[in-house]
Amino acid sequence: MKEYKRSLDQQKIIDSMSKVYEKLIEFKKKSNSELIIMKDNKIVSVKP
Repeated sequence: MKEYKRSLDQQKIIDSMSKVYEKLIEFKKKSNSELIIMKDNKIVSVKP
């Protein structure tokens, strides 16, 4: 398996996206709304 090197900018983007995802879930829990995701090529709504 190949190991890829990421630039500093790429790593910052990946880290930021994971923070955004965590904040989205936190927001959805607070507002008690459903989270829409894709699972097995189907669109599904779930409670966070």
